[in-house]
Amino acid sequence: MSAHRIAVVTGAAAGIGAAVARTLARDGYSLALLDRDDVELKRVAAELAETIDGAEIESHVVDVTDRQAVDAAVASTMDTFGRIDALAHVAGILDTGSVLDSDPVQWRKIFDVNVFGLLNVLQSVGLEMRRQRTGSIVVVSSNAAGVPRIGMGAYGSSKAAATMLVRTAGLELAGDGIRVNVVAPGSTDTAMQRSLWSDPSDDSGADAVIEGNLASYRLGIPLGKLATADDIADSVHFLLSDRAAHITMQALYVDGGATLKA
Repeated sequence: MSAHRIAVVTGAAAGIGAAVARTLARDGYSLALLDRDDVELKRVAAELAETIDGAEIESHVVDVTDRQAVDAAVASTMDTFGRIDALAHVAGILDTGSVLDSDPVQWRKIFDVNVFGLLNVLQSVGLEMRRQRTGSIVVVSSNAAGVPRIGMGAYGSSKAAATMLVRTAGLELAGDGIRVNVVAPGSTDTAMQRSLWSDPSDDSGADAVIEGNLASYRLGIPLGKLATADDIADSVHFLLSDRAAHITMQALYVDGGATLKA
């Protein structure tokens, strides 16, 4: 059994998930990294093993919509490390389209990953934590869960459902000493964010996001900048840690003030 704290990180191959993995590894966590992108997942795992002394890392190629694969990865983590102290669930997908004109098939795909994929991971890891009667869970949602945005019907609805799922789980698990919280990022400089720009390689694409657009009822970012993946990872790290020992069922918005915490 590892002497370090043990964390499962989903969506660990890139963006916020990879940043969370790096932040936790630097703090001495042993990690089980889950993602469906085999190549990038192996790259992140190798990077952590090579750059952080004593890092204990295992990786699992998993689509979170596949409950059997999730259960197998969690079982392997338990076999390797003996327990799970923390879960950072970051896996999610984004697509845009108007409510009336969008394809219901795409809505189902988004909900399959962002809601039912979350449920798979939450149940699989949560059952182990309940047996242990200890643990901390943080789910990365979105500030789109709290504010309607044109073109974000499916994504925002899925994140709103995810947020309520997490808060309810937190209420049910509080008696077992398990804390469950949400980090709700705003626009963050990741490949997912840049995929919304006409030219993902052009940094000036951030300007319109920061300024906002009254015609589309989208506020800007009062702090005048996008978040970095590390900004979000630091918030996840805090809520997983003992420094947040009396915080549960909360949604921490990390968006530079973009939603005015609506």
